[in-house]
Amino acid sequence: MKHIDHRLQTTLITGASSGIGVAFARQLAARGSNIVLVARRKERLEALAAELEAAHGIRAWAIPLDLTLPEVGRLLAEAVAERGISVTSVINNAGFGTHGPFHASDAHQLREQITLNVTNLVDISRSFVEPLRANGSGYLINVASMAAYFPSPKMAVYAATKAFVLNFTEALWQESLDSGLRVLTVSPGATATEFGDTAGADAYGNARLRPPSDVVETALRELERTRSRPSVAVGRANRSLTKLIRLFSRRRLVLIAANLTP
Repeated sequence: MKHIDHRLQTTLITGASSGIGVAFARQLAARGSNIVLVARRKERLEALAAELEAAHGIRAWAIPLDLTLPEVGRLLAEAVAERGISVTSVINNAGFGTHGPFHASDAHQLREQITLNVTNLVDISRSFVEPLRANGSGYLINVASMAAYFPSPKMAVYAATKAFVLNFTEALWQESLDSGLRVLTVSPGATATEFGDTAGADAYGNARLRPPSDVVETALRELERTRSRPSVAVGRANRSLTKLIRLFSRRRLVLIAANLTP
């Protein structure tokens, strides 16, 4: 594949008000991409848009939107069209997790988690994939998690949603090979974001938290590979872990995960 000229890209990023979403926005704007910022927190989005335009001379738009709404893909496509924006790349980064035994979890929160992490990620991908394929020079990145690779007691729903993201996006990678559209799943491990504000600090255990910039650098480096891969884990240890877990039975794997989960 040809080198990505980010100066020709207009990249839509969900979950762009904090953490990995902000890191993607800053690094891509520094490479010359225009940026469409999507999240609920209007003030944060507008401040970041102003920062990116002033620092890099690109165009940045803030689109405040609740990404758990029904038909969010259609709503987002309409919001983009109303502003005359032609999106060439999409990063589905928005998502959240909860920590604790399933039987004690809040049912409404679980439904919102599945809606945001799975249903609306698919909806947004479907709403934009045809113009992205037609353009043929951009990319679709879906952010999964290391939790996607094994069942995670006390984070059962979150891990299951991220396993869906991993499998779904890897399938899209194959479907897009002849289109010019790059498709990638990136799986961070423990990262210094606001994830713990919802999931709880116990969700991280004693893991060392990586900066969000590591996630972005891994993803962008992977996009430029001559022989693209459908997914990548962030960090050498995590990449080794994705290979190691293939040696264990499903029973052994979930028991190991239970012992590692706080």
